[in-house]
Amino acid sequence: MKRPHIVLITMDELRKDSLSCYGNEAIRTPNLDALASESLRFERAYTASPWCMPSRCAILTGQLPQRNGAYSNFRECRIGTGTPTLFSELKRAGYRTAMFGKCHFLPVNYGEARPDRTLPYDRHRDYYLGLGIDDLALQDGKLVSAWHYDDFSKELDANGLLETYRAAAWDKSAQKVYPYPLPKEWHPDSWTGRKAESYIASYDREEPLFAWISFSGPHYPFDAPADYYGRVDLSRASPRRMKAGELDDPGRIHHASYHGPGKIDGAGSAPGRACKNYGDDYWERLTRSYYANVSQIDEQIGLISSAVKSRLGEDTLIVFTADHGEMLGHHGIWGKHNCAYEDVWNVPLLVKYPNGPTGVEEKSKVMLTDIMPTFRKAAGLAGPAVDGADFLEVAAAGGHRYVHCEGEGFAAVSDGVLKYVQVNKPGERFAELLDLDRDPNEFDNRFDQPEYAARQSELQQVLTESFMRTVLG
Repeated sequence: MKRPHIVLITMDELRKDSLSCYGNEAIRTPNLDALASESLRFERAYTASPWCMPSRCAILTGQLPQRNGAYSNFRECRIGTGTPTLFSELKRAGYRTAMFGKCHFLPVNYGEARPDRTLPYDRHRDYYLGLGIDDLALQDGKLVSAWHYDDFSKELDANGLLETYRAAAWDKSAQKVYPYPLPKEWHPDSWTGRKAESYIASYDREEPLFAWISFSGPHYPFDAPADYYGRVDLSRASPRRMKAGELDDPGRIHHASYHGPGKIDGAGSAPGRACKNYGDDYWERLTRSYYANVSQIDEQIGLISSAVKSRLGEDTLIVFTADHGEMLGHHGIWGKHNCAYEDVWNVPLLVKYPNGPTGVEEKSKVMLTDIMPTFRKAAGLAGPAVDGADFLEVAAAGGHRYVHCEGEGFAAVSDGVLKYVQVNKPGERFAELLDLDRDPNEFDNRFDQPEYAARQSELQQVLTESFMRTVLG
């Protein structure tokens, strides 16, 4: 069996509808559009978590956070010792493995960060290499590169640029929205794209290649180079969706995110920690920078795609997706903390198989935990059962019956029509039931309404049984 090269490309915090192949008219993403025309384009792909680290570790292992042990951005947790990863499994099949950009497979110690210095990061880099990565160019997040010496910040420092980069990242007056202060070629996403394109263009080993190219954008801070602002036409952007009074009930999960004092990412930069206090000008600047960063990354993906075609050839399996989405002002908030809205949970997914279906829209429900078994099958590997299956097999079976989303003190399950969401943390105890058929914008909470009693109970039972399987084995 000839094993294909495998390329995984991810963006961080990318809304599905940010791409023109998924309907965005505010920008064009011609390179991802071209990939979509050669791929299966999934409409109902779901992340395993609204947080970066749990989602990335679910992709890495094919296991939900409850099973792989990496359930939080903030606790000292990690995947279980000896857990097979994409890198270790594909190495077992004879692949050379490479990673470019953001890993975030280990919690960052946010409490150590200081505005006046950048701290060592060797522990994280060594851990990542230990997962089975042969070649690593590490840019572990836009803010992380200001706080810690990853490979990107070391290069900034060597070129006398790190202090300017760090000062912009720490400027609270910008409220996480500012034009990139350095030349655009020194933006983290340009750096990651350049490293990946150069590596692939010169790849000359006999082993098949597995490369994960992981862009940190368009995750906040919203810092696109001003050169890309002109590519955004906000007059063609979808308006922010919000229903008057929808978050007035203190029983809603995001009541405090909107009214304050909230814990969602966007509340931290808002007056009174309340997203309602942002004005229209702020939302316009944020949205413009977000889309401009998407356009910037699409440009990098075009360079990478050219390198893949010229060096690796058509016998390459390519998957493009995102670790999770971003609220971007919908429901009056930004960020992703405690979010099971479709804005965050439902992510873009393009899968280009060698000699596979092209330009096809697939509407079956799949999960990002399906990536591991898809890559195993392509490499001719058998392995321990995971929380997924090969994408083509899942689609042929009509999709997963239920999809799951998890994190610290947070769990959600959906059958594609009804969505049950539970938050159980100190000071945060909520339950919501959303009906995507009657209320596709997810404005209204139907939890404990009598007409939904039977199906609500069913989803609660599915969630309970999922966690019990982890506890009892």
